[in-house]
Amino acid sequence: MDTVNLTHNFLIAMPGMVDPNFHGALTYICDHSDQGALGVVVNRPIDLELAALFEQIGLALPEGLHSNTVYFGGPVQTERGFVLHTPPLTFSSTLNVKDAISLTTSKDILEAVSQGSGPDKFMVSLGYAGWSPGQLEAELKQNAWLSVAADPQVIFDLAPEARLPAAMKLLGIDFACLSEEAGHA
Repeated sequence: MDTVNLTHNFLIAMPGMVDPNFHGALTYICDHSDQGALGVVVNRPIDLELAALFEQIGLALPEGLHSNTVYFGGPVQTERGFVLHTPPLTFSSTLNVKDAISLTTSKDILEAVSQGSGPDKFMVSLGYAGWSPGQLEAELKQNAWLSVAADPQVIFDLAPEARLPAAMKLLGIDFACLSEEAGHA
């Protein structure tokens, strides 16, 4: 378990998760190494439309995107934007996670969206989820999370409330059947 790399995986919070930031959360892991892990919660829309966010930062937004929502990406740096998006576009601060997903934290991606030249599919979040070295591995050993290889369609093509059940389906499990109690065989 100590050498597991969960980059480009979903973390599914187990029903017994007591941290309110992650109870019922589906988190996409963008980077996982011996230095720790960084992820973005992908199923927690907040009460902020993309149009209002763009207005706050002084950018116009194409009409068809006005009602898109902004997400709670995690409890770390909640004042900062994190954009999950489809490649091949890269910006000043882009991490290419996998062929189908990149993470950008620089404002130039929002400027590109404003000008109609942004990525085909994207999700804007405020904040991220972070784990110090060994912390995520310890939480996995405590049965706090399930993990499954990520499918970009879950993030970009499904409504927020459908994402967690879809990730569970990737595992072949019905979330309603999970117990809050975990055991070891």
